[in-house]
Amino acid sequence: MISEDLKAELLDVGLEAARQAGALLRDGRPADLAVAATKSSPIDVVTEMDIAAEKLITDILAERRPEDGLLGEEGADTPGTSGVRWVVDPLDGTVNYLYGLPSWGVSIAAEYGGETVVGVVAAPMRGETYHAVLGGGAWLGEVRLACRPAAPLDQALLGTGFAYVQARRAHQAEVVAGIIPVVRDIRRGGSAALDLCDVAAGRLDGYYERGLNPWDLAAGDLIAREAGALTGGRPGEPASGELVLAATPAVFASLQPLLDEAGAWHD
Repeated sequence: MISEDLKAELLDVGLEAARQAGALLRDGRPADLAVAATKSSPIDVVTEMDIAAEKLITDILAERRPEDGLLGEEGADTPGTSGVRWVVDPLDGTVNYLYGLPSWGVSIAAEYGGETVVGVVAAPMRGETYHAVLGGGAWLGEVRLACRPAAPLDQALLGTGFAYVQARRAHQAEVVAGIIPVVRDIRRGGSAALDLCDVAAGRLDGYYERGLNPWDLAAGDLIAREAGALTGGRPGEPASGELVLAATPAVFASLQPLLDEAGAWHD
């Protein structure tokens, strides 16, 4: 069982790494920002700044917590010996960042024994940093977060996202077409981590997406849960790459079976 002292230490390290990486990305963005590589398709990009931010974070973690493991979006994957593993997305919302849109963030989570115990999401262009510790609530700075009060599905504002693989996106569009007539509206922000934090902060009633990776959702999933939201995947299953759903309890109960029936969990 993890101690409260270790949770506090991991939170301190996560906050510092996210703060420094966020400042680097905000202040160091070159005017001629270049695409360094592609991920799942030619339109799923990684920039030179993704790589620089992950190196900064891994250097901080190596200095502060050298025995810990690490899983990072841009290639870092080390097992560690301490029982702690960091799950890092140095720049969630890369395409937003590339285009100069403000909805991007740095997502850092710490797992202990395979369970996420600390989550930090820094959103520098919003001037916001979200964090949560398992059992300690979710916070935006010094303000404790709570998801929105119960509302019927037809009054729910949802967030979602789309893959960069064309065939998957086509099916995701079909799912949206089936869901949008029964909800208030749907938003597409472009950063899974921030969408999850927006559920925690009461800015969305729910969020769902297929095709996320562990680094996309680890921190935001904990933040949403600690704010009172329910998270999961298909009925009876945890959030995964197959499907991620985070929502207020009432919306979750109504939306999960609709997404399952619509096939939101497959291409």
